[in-house]
Amino acid sequence: MFSRKTVKLLCGLAGGSAVLVFADSRGYLGEPREESRRSRWSRFPVLQAAQPAWTPGSHTPTPTGHAWDFNWDKRDPSALSNGKKKESSTEDPSSEQDNSKPKATRNILLIRHSQYNLSGTTDKERILTPLGREQAEFTGQRLAALGLKYDVLIHSSMARATETAQIISKYLPGVDLVSCDMLREGAPIQPVPPVTHWKPDAVYHEDGARIEAAFRRYIHRADPKQKEDSYEIIVCHANVIRYFVCRALQFPPEGWLRMGLNNGSITWITIRPSGRVALRTLGDSGFMPVDKVTRT
Repeated sequence: MFSRKTVKLLCGLAGGSAVLVFADSRGYLGEPREESRRSRWSRFPVLQAAQPAWTPGSHTPTPTGHAWDFNWDKRDPSALSNGKKKESSTEDPSSEQDNSKPKATRNILLIRHSQYNLSGTTDKERILTPLGREQAEFTGQRLAALGLKYDVLIHSSMARATETAQIISKYLPGVDLVSCDMLREGAPIQPVPPVTHWKPDAVYHEDGARIEAAFRRYIHRADPKQKEDSYEIIVCHANVIRYFVCRALQFPPEGWLRMGLNNGSITWITIRPSGRVALRTLGDSGFMPVDKVTRT
């Protein structure tokens, strides 16, 4: 009887389609139960809702924004060589340009500081919590486990970033620690869409200029003199990292606040000699136990 039948509605997200499948206690549409199991996915009748006519144009995304700027860091060899006068008529122009081309890939691992004391009134009081120190240990272990040859460990001069970097450095013997004021936390640019619950004390045009200067200093393709690929660690802050990611990928920088980063997480940016940029990981904290993960 129809009262014993079950009606299942399966909605497909693609194209807004929907299908109706009728089943009862004996199987699909009255089949014996064993026969139903054998042919369940190949034989049941389907009533499919009407879909709009498919055309290539209606399903092909259209590019929004500008083409990739290969001279985004102002270090494109072809751009640098334009307008230069030849010093010697015997000099081979192709050889000169080849010598000025970067050959190595830069890998920049951006680490967000660990959880810290939010009740501190000054930077010196905003030190890591016991959990924050555990998080830094996990991050240090993860970086060591990657087996990479790190060139330098740069960190913001703020207390929470400095302490995080010091704990990480225990797992990376021989890697120099360098402190930098330019990497301090701040408000890089007014976010879009605007938010009402977050009103930074810092002035956008002051912090923004400093953070942009830090981006230009640390995020760029390799120098032509660099022969081998490099791996550099930068321990800093969520706002700084999110802004760096937007700028490096040539996304609208005002979208930085649309991303979230866990404490002690790893964001990995790769910059090729050609100027191409890839984001290998964003806010990776999967190496931490789930009960140790925070975002404060």
